[in-house]
Amino acid sequence: MKLLILGATSAIAQEALKPFAKERADFFLVARDKVKLAAVAGDLRTRGAGKVEEYPADLNNLSIHQNLIDTALANLNGIDIILIAYGTLSNQEACQGSVDETLREFTTNCLSIISLLTRLANYCEQQRHGCIAVISSVAGDRGRKSNYVYGTAKGALSIFLQGLRNRLMNANVQVITVKPGFVNTPMTKGLQKNALFAEPEFVGKKIYQAIKKRQDIVYVPGFWRLIMFGIRCIPERIFKSRSL
Repeated sequence: MKLLILGATSAIAQEALKPFAKERADFFLVARDKVKLAAVAGDLRTRGAGKVEEYPADLNNLSIHQNLIDTALANLNGIDIILIAYGTLSNQEACQGSVDETLREFTTNCLSIISLLTRLANYCEQQRHGCIAVISSVAGDRGRKSNYVYGTAKGALSIFLQGLRNRLMNANVQVITVKPGFVNTPMTKGLQKNALFAEPEFVGKKIYQAIKKRQDIVYVPGFWRLIMFGIRCIPERIFKSRSL
């Protein structure tokens, strides 16, 4: 089993990879922080992984994407599973005051991922098998004034994945949209924690299971499916007047 992991240092990704390491899978790990990346690679080797390659890179640099993928293919001699797990939690107020900040956040959380997906989808379609799992967010299910830049990026990503899933179905390629709610990770360290927060161990386990079961859309924890259904059903004239 050969895995390409984009955003390998994320807390969720690290947890999702642990069961694959026990299965002696091979990994090509990509992340921006070279030191953290080396630590993740070392942990996977300790857990029984086969080949583990490290590739430090800023994935917001779209010009490197094709070379990155070509390098991964050469190192792993093919790719079976792709997990895209990187992103940033946008500062809504900063985005409102800066076009550059808004576009930077949109590039990180949507456009750079679409760039990677377009290339990887073509590869998987040609080889007629594979699994692509991408971490989106429940925030993309409806625009809220408290985080609509982040939500817009995730919403666009989720719709792109939906179309990709339909396109690749006949090529035996599974596309999984993972929609976590609040997760207790470094990305949410500035948020006040409550009962809705899940731990990365739980979310990572659900991603591993979703890949094994070849699921389509996974809300994590599952109760977010009902919560977001309710939120989507609120009429706009009521929804816009609430502090959400």
